[in-house]
Amino acid sequence: MTPSAAAMAPASVGLSPLADRDLETLLLIRHFELALLDLFSQGKLNGTTHTCLGQEYIPVALYPLLDDGDFIFSNHRGHGHYLARFRDPHGLLAEIMGRTGAVCHGVGGSQHIFRDRYLSTGVQGQSLPVAAGVALHLKRAEPGRVAVVHIGDGTWGEGAVYEALNMAQLWGLPLLVVVENNGIAQSTPVHLQMAGSVAARASAFGVLHNRLTSIDVNELRQKLAGLVARLHERPRPAVVEFITHRVGPHSKGDDSRSPEALREAADSDWYSRYARAYPEQLRSADDRMRERVARIVREVAERPISRWDAR
Repeated sequence: MTPSAAAMAPASVGLSPLADRDLETLLLIRHFELALLDLFSQGKLNGTTHTCLGQEYIPVALYPLLDDGDFIFSNHRGHGHYLARFRDPHGLLAEIMGRTGAVCHGVGGSQHIFRDRYLSTGVQGQSLPVAAGVALHLKRAEPGRVAVVHIGDGTWGEGAVYEALNMAQLWGLPLLVVVENNGIAQSTPVHLQMAGSVAARASAFGVLHNRLTSIDVNELRQKLAGLVARLHERPRPAVVEFITHRVGPHSKGDDSRSPEALREAADSDWYSRYARAYPEQLRSADDRMRERVARIVREVAERPISRWDAR
């Protein structure tokens, strides 16, 4: 393993047992994403999609600490965020397939979803100033609420990120920036596209930064609980950087990483590590969820095409 790869690898520690609800959500996201890739391979979906395979544990650990009044800004790799928030695979799949019952009437597709206080978009970086604006509104009109925005390591090349952090710190906004640092921006490794570090960039604005390397859902939630509670009580921005791995391709099948990098990602995958640690629990739940997602795919595929007139 290269020094840069070693720095990116999550810590290899023992895993605590998962609660049934957490494991169910993790497996729902995993098999939903795998089903999407399968549908594309069969020619049953058009366009593109970006799965969060390997990163599912991040929203599963974080979202129970939020409430319905908090606003979540997702990104192009956001199916796991949506499913962890709403547990609505039928509505999301119908949206992606353009079938009736779709979350956004089938016009948002895979990347652009709006529901209640949840918004995903495929334009990297632009969500952070929008989230800062919503955080300002929440501070003024709904104290105790937080805006959460998910970005990646590649997003730190966007100037809008720094403008938003500057204002968030100056104005004391309740803004939680979740960095899913998987070490590669589409096809460019982090060491080729980022000078310095996320921690140093946050520090330049006086913004609190936490770096998390674990994939243990319970450990992560425990570490995040105090931070999220403080943001609810005393508005200020914070950056939480998850060192993670993208197990799947950038989109449907474009993966430029070396065999070594792919093996490292697979070895760090929460799914395989929990399977080794708790084989019986995961095997039973995995079989049930695989069958459930297969039923959802069959049911949604049989629905009529969504027809929506915006007039």
